[in-house]
Amino acid sequence: MGKVLIVYASRSNETKSIGELIAEGVRISGHEADVKKTSEIKNEEDLKGYDGYAFGSATYHGEMITSMKQILFIAERAELKDKPGGAFGAYGWSGEAPGRIFETMENIYGMKMVSGPLMLKASWVEGGMQASQEYGKSITAMI
Repeated sequence: MGKVLIVYASRSNETKSIGELIAEGVRISGHEADVKKTSEIKNEEDLKGYDGYAFGSATYHGEMITSMKQILFIAERAELKDKPGGAFGAYGWSGEAPGRIFETMENIYGMKMVSGPLMLKASWVEGGMQASQEYGKSITAMI
């Protein structure tokens, strides 16, 4: 059984909800999941000991939330190469944050990423719940 860490940055808690649904998908697959807000991660040691990762941020004014940028800098030192990963986030207009997180995880860290970032207007809109759970399952399929 593997263990997946899901870290999120959210202002309205919509990205948090998506992260919790991803965790449900991980658990449905028979694995463990920890969901943490960016403020709970202080250093690279807090990121170690997991078999897979999902990082998420809402998009505001075309950017990810600053606390997620800080997590990405910390994660550079966490030795995540070849670990399974995914990126997610809620957005109102443009939705750039999940893609930028995804590209960082894939290209900078060298992680094995799922098919693409999960971008949702909200977890409760048009199949968002199922899409989020399936995303969690797809991460565990690579463990």
